[in-house]
Amino acid sequence: MRQIIWTLNKDDAAGNPAGGSVLGKGLSIEWQNGPLGCGEERQEPNGAFVETVLEAALQRLEYYNASKFRYRENSLAITHIEEALHWLKARTESRQERGVKGTHAA
Repeated sequence: MRQIIWTLNKDDAAGNPAGGSVLGKGLSIEWQNGPLGCGEERQEPNGAFVETVLEAALQRLEYYNASKFRYRENSLAITHIEEALHWLKARTESRQERGVKGTHAA
């Protein structure tokens, strides 16, 4: 059964991701709209990042595994979320090294 009730992904005039929303039972996410910038011009986030949502799911599964609801499947899901976070961090580091972190440059 699908738990997401509604999604809206927005683009800016140049076709870049520009925020959006996700709604589900007990869930409401407003995605980050636009780049944060770099250095002194860096702005505060105005929405959630995929990494933040994955970290929330990771925390919850770790909580289950610390209880009587410890299951192999939870542990496997934890491993895959950690792997996803690893690759998103690698992407961020690569963007930083190329000097495009905080921009819409590819």
